[in-house]
Amino acid sequence: MAPPSAKDAPRRRANTYQAAPASSIDFSKVAQAPVEAAALEQAPDEQVVSEPASAQQAPAADYDADQIDLPDDQTNDPVTATAPVTAEEAASAIDTEELDTEELDAEELRADQAATTPAVEKPESAVGRMGRLRGRLARSNSAIGKALLSLLAKGELSDADWEDVEDVLLGADLGASATTELVDRLRTRVAVHGTPTPEQLHDWLHTELLALVDPSMDRRIAATRVGERPAVLMVVGVNGTGKTTTVGKLARVLVAQDKQPVLGAADTFRAAAADQLQTWGARVGVPTIRSDKEGADPAAVAFDAVKAGTEQHADVVLIDTAGRLHNKVGLMDELRKVKRVVEKQSPIDECLLVLDATTGQNGMQQARIFSEAVDVTGVVLTKLDGTAKGGIVVLVQRELGVPVKLVGLGEGPDDLAPFDPSAFVDAVLN
Repeated sequence: MAPPSAKDAPRRRANTYQAAPASSIDFSKVAQAPVEAAALEQAPDEQVVSEPASAQQAPAADYDADQIDLPDDQTNDPVTATAPVTAEEAASAIDTEELDTEELDAEELRADQAATTPAVEKPESAVGRMGRLRGRLARSNSAIGKALLSLLAKGELSDADWEDVEDVLLGADLGASATTELVDRLRTRVAVHGTPTPEQLHDWLHTELLALVDPSMDRRIAATRVGERPAVLMVVGVNGTGKTTTVGKLARVLVAQDKQPVLGAADTFRAAAADQLQTWGARVGVPTIRSDKEGADPAAVAFDAVKAGTEQHADVVLIDTAGRLHNKVGLMDELRKVKRVVEKQSPIDECLLVLDATTGQNGMQQARIFSEAVDVTGVVLTKLDGTAKGGIVVLVQRELGVPVKLVGLGEGPDDLAPFDPSAFVDAVLN
């Protein structure tokens, strides 16, 4: 059989080369053509014999550009000349590109931090917030004042009328002792001065109630450095009273007073308690000392919090303890342990007991047990804006011998205020 001829190449779909005008070729894109292409066009009728690679070398000057077939998208490109780039220009371009990349990375990092880091808030002054809370206190306790004024304004009061007054006061959780004392004082005033006018009656009630609340009690919070160490404040209470929330809100009160607190998340028994406290602290830029281990030793966490507060030169360390039932002996023993461990490093300057103002006499039982386990120095009454009975303020102070120092009157972050006896009595009666 005769060897294949170059004439049969189109039929066999072999490589063929079509000439293109030289003026339309972009020589900068031309690759070196193989020697077989020229040989195939020059001897179409001869047998093509492959030769060793060493024999297929030829000078680049012998190639005919017209015999090179380029892709269609390159056949009409004009010849262009590109100016050479100096080393300095190349380095400058690289530096500019790197600078742009660094700026973009920095912007992305700032955006990520802004998205993940909560904005630090500036709490409002505790002085300003009391005026707003006075209205809520008046709404929650207005029934007490109205009932008393209605009964005492009848004119000459019978024994049955005075019993009705006693019932109103007892129903307001004032307590038997304080109720008897208040009624006796009012009966004496009526006996001496006769039937009072509404204005006189209001003044009498204001004076006597304020005396029961006792404005002379020291209601300051121990939140100032003592020598070279921070003050230590421990918060205790049963589950459901709003204890951890109170610690977070108290931190806001202190930040508003330009104090630097540190939070200690020693409530290691309740799920997410440490996360909750840390969120409160982050909102006002206050650090939280916690353990990531579930069920960690609360005494150890409290100890570490006091240590961190000392190292950071904080003004006060606020320690949140685990909520517990007052009738659980083992848990109360654990609370005593926390106190002992903390006192190995620093005295505890303040111990606040958080009570739900709506619990009445049951809250008083809790208060008695906690005061036996730790030295309670003050009381925080939460939920005083709801169905609370205002008399609980008088009752708890008389039973424990310690003042009500803070009151919670709402769900807002700044709805915690220092207790003001005069404002409280005004709200009760108005």
